[in-house]
Amino acid sequence: MNGKYIGINGMKSDEWFGDMNGLSYLCQTMNQGKRDIIRVRVVSAAFVALALAVFKPFGLEVWQWQAYVHLFFIFVLGVMVCLLTDTIMKFLVRMPCNMEGESTQSSGDDVNYFIRRNLYFQIINTILVALMICLYRHFLLSDRVAGNQLSWSNFLETLLIIAFCSFAIGLYWRFKFRSRYLAAELEETKLLNEQLQKLSTHDISPSSTVVLTGSTSETVTLHVPDLLYIEAVGNYVKVYQWRDDQVHVDMLRATSKQMEDTLKAYPMIVRCHRAFLVNLGQVEQIVSRTGTMQLLMMHSRESIPVSRSNMAQVKETLHKNTYP
Repeated sequence: MNGKYIGINGMKSDEWFGDMNGLSYLCQTMNQGKRDIIRVRVVSAAFVALALAVFKPFGLEVWQWQAYVHLFFIFVLGVMVCLLTDTIMKFLVRMPCNMEGESTQSSGDDVNYFIRRNLYFQIINTILVALMICLYRHFLLSDRVAGNQLSWSNFLETLLIIAFCSFAIGLYWRFKFRSRYLAAELEETKLLNEQLQKLSTHDISPSSTVVLTGSTSETVTLHVPDLLYIEAVGNYVKVYQWRDDQVHVDMLRATSKQMEDTLKAYPMIVRCHRAFLVNLGQVEQIVSRTGTMQLLMMHSRESIPVSRSNMAQVKETLHKNTYP
């Protein structure tokens, strides 16, 4: 049986939610989409029953019309095992959400959770379904077909059949829910851009001009509202700022961590990537493309990547500094 939640079924691990664009949506789906989850379980079990009806393993062909009665009970058994595995997952793999049901600030934790949960579900559910069908074969099918007695060879045979069906169902849900995931991603990007337009760029620090220093005597005088972004390049940082109607780039021997500590009093300056600090007040547009996010900067028109681990911080800053 397919061991994935709705939404997870729609993507493989390389698409699974590369970042919080899809994860926020998936958290809501898992908390609120109980009917959808049951529907996925029923359709998955029906797919397995249909596959068994077509290929008729376990000597089902000798049962004639009674074979379909057995297939119905196998279908019911499959749904029940899927729901049982769902319950087991609630205790085995904890969802990284707080008491209010909101996702945690670390998108990396969310990605790891979905990958881990899906893997555990697939393993446990496939084994349980195979075991239950083996027991069904032993007690209800072995009277007419002797080869259905419980044995390791029968268990491995059933396990291979269920594993193949689970893989096929996973492909189905991948295409089924891909459009839903992409729509949710586009909707979230739209909301983020609306927040970006309402952004309050006032400074909370007494001075909007700071002097950046590094490990040498060189310094860079920075008017904070005009900062575009800071890029780490080896042992140096490049400071991009809008000055005299053009983009100026200053080099400084320092680390991005030093720059982050120096500018921590300015909430609009956030780390979006291990190599980049960005001034959200100078972001013209947020662009999302299939699990990745980029910030299109004003003036320079450069696209700055947002890493998965820093996605939540960027969103939180936008939310906190947006006018109502």
